[in-house]
Amino acid sequence: MSLLNASIRELHTKIVSREVKPSELVGASLARIQATDPQVKAFLHVNGEQALAAAKTMDDNIPSDAGLLFAMPGALKDNLNTKGIPTTCASKLLQNYISAYDGTAVAKLQAAGAISVGKTNMDEFGMGSSGENSAFFQTRNPWDLERVPGGSSAGSAASVAAGQVLFALGSDTGGSIRQPAAFTGTVGLKPTYGLVSRFGLVAFASSLDQIGPLTRTIEDNAIVLQAIAGYDRQDSTSANAGVPDYAAALTGDVNGLRVALPKEYFDTGLDPIVREQIEQAIQTFEALGATFGEVSLPHSKYAVATYYLIATAEASSNLARFDGVRYGVRVEADNLLDMYKQTRGEGFGAEVKRRIMLGTYALSSGYYDANYLRAQKVRTLIKQDFDRVFAEYDVVLSPTAPTTAFQFGAKTSDPLTMYLNDIYTIPVNLAGIPAISVPCGLANGLPVGLQLIGKAFDESTLLRAAHAFEQAAGFTARPSL
Repeated sequence: MSLLNASIRELHTKIVSREVKPSELVGASLARIQATDPQVKAFLHVNGEQALAAAKTMDDNIPSDAGLLFAMPGALKDNLNTKGIPTTCASKLLQNYISAYDGTAVAKLQAAGAISVGKTNMDEFGMGSSGENSAFFQTRNPWDLERVPGGSSAGSAASVAAGQVLFALGSDTGGSIRQPAAFTGTVGLKPTYGLVSRFGLVAFASSLDQIGPLTRTIEDNAIVLQAIAGYDRQDSTSANAGVPDYAAALTGDVNGLRVALPKEYFDTGLDPIVREQIEQAIQTFEALGATFGEVSLPHSKYAVATYYLIATAEASSNLARFDGVRYGVRVEADNLLDMYKQTRGEGFGAEVKRRIMLGTYALSSGYYDANYLRAQKVRTLIKQDFDRVFAEYDVVLSPTAPTTAFQFGAKTSDPLTMYLNDIYTIPVNLAGIPAISVPCGLANGLPVGLQLIGKAFDESTLLRAAHAFEQAAGFTARPSL
């Protein structure tokens, strides 16, 4: 049995008791990547030699107070800045970019003793719901190599699902951690806006972006979140809200937990095979003593339109910096303006160009009030809907995605259909609250994700509920790679 099948806590016990060496564990991760990544294609860059060298220095230097992440191999989405290692955002425009510093979340993992074995593939600059928008190659779903792994954290989710690493970091702007987690049968958490520093995350939409962990179990997720959460003065949006002991919250007890079921999230757009698994999950929670009530989140129906005004507007501003002068690739031309045009024209992919144009139009003179400002007002209404629900309930339960993983190319010709994949995840980003996707079963052999949404900075309740469900549901299926 592969070492990578064990949990972080189990492996920690083996490491500190010297039953397993750090170099053996990291070596097992690299061997699994070598064996499976030619099919899965989760990684853009494997940091093998450095990772193994770091592990070997740990073999004879295991501190008595080693933390749970000591020597644990993980992966990083390629929009997280890593010193001395390429950070491409899966874009041709940044294919030669190497950061001069580590992002805060990356540095915190290193401080906890975790070892990064590489950078994972993604939709270019985080723009996509399937993983099909990488400029380099498509990551495949370990459950069915002809299907997408979800996006934009495609490689991070696929690497965890394939057993290549114990955890991976992703980023979530409209569902980019939770939707691929649902498609790959992994656990994906989008924390409260401000809980995890975004310093060193290449920005897509600054009022929506969040960094979070993908793992195979809830406890592993809580352990990684513990390491990366907390105030950071280098991020002006970082909240000084304190970091509780998330693993201690995993009591298995949800008796009396008040769970809201939003009727708008169970409409006709939900695939019946997904609905069946979600209804079984509700029965599991009821058996554990949770109580349910139907609620309305009436403004969620405007969430996709609102998101694609706000996110594209912010993207058009954030990506203006990539012009061939300071970062990445430059296409030489006869004058400065042509250099800008040719660098951006050749460097950005089709979906990124589409969103930059949409956002630039939304912010253009005479249209700002009608588009961006109005979208921000609707965003407030969506947040107020959640505030009213959380006055009476502890968590909101919904599907993570309306379908299971679909085949490559099935939705690329219709961007609106593709955007609707995130219909249940986008409202969470607009409201700035946390949510987690947990595997709840298989439908036609493919994983289905259950989404739990929590109050701001109440990740403890979210993880407690998800852990109790995980233990009761007993989802242990793995892809047969």
